[in-house]
Amino acid sequence: MKKNLLFVILLFLVIYLTMPVLNYGFYSIGVLILLLLFFLFFFSLGITTDAAHKKFIVKNKPKKWLLWSMVVVLVYLTVIPLFTSATFLYTSQYQKMIGEVKKGNEIAKHIAPISMDKIRVVDQDLAYLLGEKVIGSQPALGSQIQLGKFSIQKVNNELFWIAPLLHSGFFKWFNNMDGTPGYVMVSATNERDVRLVESVNGKPVRIKYQPSAYFQSDIHRHVYFNGYATVGLEDFVFEIDEAGNPYWVISTYKKEIGFSGKNATGVIVVDAQSGAINEYTIADTPAWIDRIQPAVIIEEQLNDWGELINGYWNFSNRDKLQITEGLTLVYGKNDRSYWYTGLTSVGSDESAVGFVLVDTRTKETTFYKQSGATEYAAQQSAEGKVQEKGYKTSLPIPYNINNIPTYVMTLKDDGGLVKMYAMVAINDYTIVGVGNSMRETLTAFKSAYNSSGNKINPGASEAKKSVKSIITRIQNDVKNGNSFYYFTIKDYPSIFVGSTQVSGELPITVVGDSVEISFDIDEEKIIDVTRFDNKAYK
Repeated sequence: MKKNLLFVILLFLVIYLTMPVLNYGFYSIGVLILLLLFFLFFFSLGITTDAAHKKFIVKNKPKKWLLWSMVVVLVYLTVIPLFTSATFLYTSQYQKMIGEVKKGNEIAKHIAPISMDKIRVVDQDLAYLLGEKVIGSQPALGSQIQLGKFSIQKVNNELFWIAPLLHSGFFKWFNNMDGTPGYVMVSATNERDVRLVESVNGKPVRIKYQPSAYFQSDIHRHVYFNGYATVGLEDFVFEIDEAGNPYWVISTYKKEIGFSGKNATGVIVVDAQSGAINEYTIADTPAWIDRIQPAVIIEEQLNDWGELINGYWNFSNRDKLQITEGLTLVYGKNDRSYWYTGLTSVGSDESAVGFVLVDTRTKETTFYKQSGATEYAAQQSAEGKVQEKGYKTSLPIPYNINNIPTYVMTLKDDGGLVKMYAMVAINDYTIVGVGNSMRETLTAFKSAYNSSGNKINPGASEAKKSVKSIITRIQNDVKNGNSFYYFTIKDYPSIFVGSTQVSGELPITVVGDSVEISFDIDEEKIIDVTRFDNKAYK
């Protein structure tokens, strides 16, 4: 009786602490059963000691059913995975896990044009530094909590890095089991916009369910023991809805190829305060949730798609592709979010043969077969422009700048603070613009691009316009030691800006002068001119 009770307690503790997925195709259930069979086998031997406590005595013979059971479990853990999941046996299934890969013409048409004030200038590392700063400004709070992992999310059409406040240890949790007091929001487009959110709609926020809590307040254990012990769970992401209410969004997945081939099936949404759980299929997931497809699953599927394109036994690496620098979350047309990555031939490290966008909700995949720079090559090019300063770049983010596919990144000092900005043409990483502000960077990039003779994107000329008119207002402004001239013209309701890099005639232009200007048609409220010709000086 005591042995049975001990076995039940042991079984409960193992399941409670390790939370194995209790379903076919998962190794954890096999390991759990094997461990329990081992303990049963050990107890069944009736091992004791002699009167002098110097020798061990085995009172019972080994039970054959226990030995055979352990053999069966070992077969489950070794032989069955080999014959149901081996890549060389199921090459075609692995290669097609990503689904249909559509062919795209121009990646710039997939990524919507964007204005300068919408470009991401804060990366995850900088968001953490800024979040730590706002937490550190409140000593009483900083001693009780720690910042969780930041994830990027669009909230009310604005991009934010969002991280929960987490317990900093067991005793901090024990003394505050009702939860931590909120979360931090850092604007991805404005490093001065850092918010500590401690209440929503006048009600205090308490993050009770989280990965730094214990027992049933642990988010994984809470979900596991509320009906999801048999489901694969991946990517516990902290997100907020449009009203600011905090949730944990957890992707569910199943195994498609024996013990392998993970494929997302939907999400579980857990209220971080009340613990209420809702499950959604991919089609029914609320619109405020940006990602359903975990990056780790998509990355594995893309690599299988590229590597197994000509079968498993492709020793010459013919046509093999691999992703470049991992996956980056970007936003395209209609505010859809995508996993973006470049693709290179196996063995290449600087030149990309194409680029991929994967819808983070539906997994719809589009491949743009066009040569260009990898993220690493773009970073090296940008750092080379300011090599005397020793700045390091952030991870490049692809944007559509005047119909030019462009990597945008920040240049940071050793302390992780943004000092400059850089733009690098994806199709030609020798076309680089750097500056102390985003506008200065854009001006430098356009100058470098125009000097290239539009060789990287002949179709970009369709987005250019030339106008002959009369100056109605003009004023200069000095930023970071550089002069910019802002002006308006008759019969055109926009503000234009140019520098002496564009034309040396700008400083001597006055109201009433006849001019001819050229500019790119974009999303900017203030339009950069690419050519300025004052007719008074001809």
